[in-house]
Amino acid sequence: MRSEEIQPFAPGPLAQPVPMPNFDHYRTQSGWTAGRRAQAQAEAQARFERDWQAAQAAEAQRQQQLASYHREYQQWADSQLADLRRHNAGVVDLTEGVGRRDPDSVVEYFSAALYASTAWPEGFPRQVAAAYDSAAGQLVLDWELPAYSVVPEAKSVRYMPGVDQDKETPRPAGQRRALYREVLAQCMLLVLHELFAADEHGALESVTLNGFVDGHDPTTGRPGRMCLATVMASHSTFRDLHLAQVDAGSCLADALRGQLSARPDQLSAVRPSRRPQDVGNRVVTHGSDDDPDLYEMDPIAFENLVADLFRAMGMQAVTTQRSNDGGVDVDALDPAPIRGGKIVVQVKRYRNTVPPTAVRDLYGTVQDAGANKGVLVTTSRFGPGSHSFAGGKPLELISGTELVDLLHRHGLRGRLGDGAGRGATPATPSVPDTRLPDDYNVLGMSWTGSVALDVGALVCRGSRVLSDDHFVFFNNPQTPDGSVRALPAIAPDKAAICVSFDGLPDEADRFVLVAAIDPEINPAADLSGFTDACIRLLDPTTAELGRLEVSDGRPRETALVLGSFRRRPSGDWDFVLGGKGYTGGLEELVQDFGIDVD
Repeated sequence: MRSEEIQPFAPGPLAQPVPMPNFDHYRTQSGWTAGRRAQAQAEAQARFERDWQAAQAAEAQRQQQLASYHREYQQWADSQLADLRRHNAGVVDLTEGVGRRDPDSVVEYFSAALYASTAWPEGFPRQVAAAYDSAAGQLVLDWELPAYSVVPEAKSVRYMPGVDQDKETPRPAGQRRALYREVLAQCMLLVLHELFAADEHGALESVTLNGFVDGHDPTTGRPGRMCLATVMASHSTFRDLHLAQVDAGSCLADALRGQLSARPDQLSAVRPSRRPQDVGNRVVTHGSDDDPDLYEMDPIAFENLVADLFRAMGMQAVTTQRSNDGGVDVDALDPAPIRGGKIVVQVKRYRNTVPPTAVRDLYGTVQDAGANKGVLVTTSRFGPGSHSFAGGKPLELISGTELVDLLHRHGLRGRLGDGAGRGATPATPSVPDTRLPDDYNVLGMSWTGSVALDVGALVCRGSRVLSDDHFVFFNNPQTPDGSVRALPAIAPDKAAICVSFDGLPDEADRFVLVAAIDPEINPAADLSGFTDACIRLLDPTTAELGRLEVSDGRPRETALVLGSFRRRPSGDWDFVLGGKGYTGGLEELVQDFGIDVD
């Protein structure tokens, strides 16, 4: 916040009135005769009147200039005050947004905290890309780290007076590499410290931090960002650290279970667990008209492009023969130790949602081929059945928007259709309709415990969901008609669903709220940490209309029906408490409601 004190008006010399002449100073006693004295008096009077008129004109000009200068000052002062008040109002809006866990406000606030840090060394890069998962209270960011050149090649320099030269002693390569790893680890801890220290509003339950440097991928020679360190740290765990006493590398790798490149000097990358673009429904730029349209591309050329992408990402990749390929379009090999291995890739150039059967077939191919992982690449998207089936299995699903983003980040080209102009367009618009439905309510969900949950909703007839698209969850933010959609939560809620009960399809008679463990954040957790849960019914002004208690979670369960609203013959909707739990996670839950997973 800035003080609203404005520099006072300071007109300087213009503040001083022009002195008026005094006739007494013009009187004269000269002249011996009466005639001479009269002449002298007349001359004095004339001089006085001339000087008086000149002084009056000068004073009038001063007052005119003073008034003009005051008007200019007032305009300047009003502008300055308006700027100050706009700034202060922006600060208030921003901090209130952080308190509400508004994603844009949280990202702006903590990005500003990093840029304003006086602890970050002068000359180190300051570049950030961030996103905020309001439901999990997690900030996910990519932060630029200093390059290897930050550690000098010379260990020492000695002046030799005999030859008037400086003699450098080179630093051993192993020592330079160890120093660089220490710098990177300290940078990661410093960024986490700055973020949590700035969290005056309790918005950060955890932070996922990826540290990168710009360079050329040593395996492909292509320019790109190399992730040299990654960590996911909860606020409670980081708060218990005594940073002044820790070894930075051990703290990052062991206490926080992060990853640090073993050979950062050679840009040997680590794989981040979560990226900013993985959070929410980010709009991906589809490229210019000069980029090839992936929908119109020759099928073989499209498979070759996917193989090029895997090679650009540091893997070995070749396309397979068109016949007897066993359902594999691209064979890839990730040379990274432990996490690497054989990867089978299937390519689906679809316009409509990929059916779950394609994901199931890929899983069978992975097992038959003895591969470490299967990747399904499409120009379209995946429904909840596909994501539920893939959960917990060595499968990765890459949608069309994610594919375009990956292509551009690795120096390749591609776009999805022509937009609103020529030809066909993708089935899913790149920019979702963000307008809220008429006459809506917000269902805000809160619970105690640190377990991270994905909260969703199903629009059903009886015990069966109307369609895959009527399951609103993290990868399908709204129903086709927009009557149900996910919203950023406002504290104290950790998740929020917007619903227009009058806008639900006529055939729908049940609206079900569900929750499941987030396997990316808490892969080994169960719902025993899901307690004191409730649903707040809010109107569009966020005024609370009512509060609905929800059953606690139970050990070994990883998914839960929170409750359901049921349409009565009168047209009203009544809430019925849930409580049914599932040990098989989201996959088992959605199967129970008729979504095709296996």
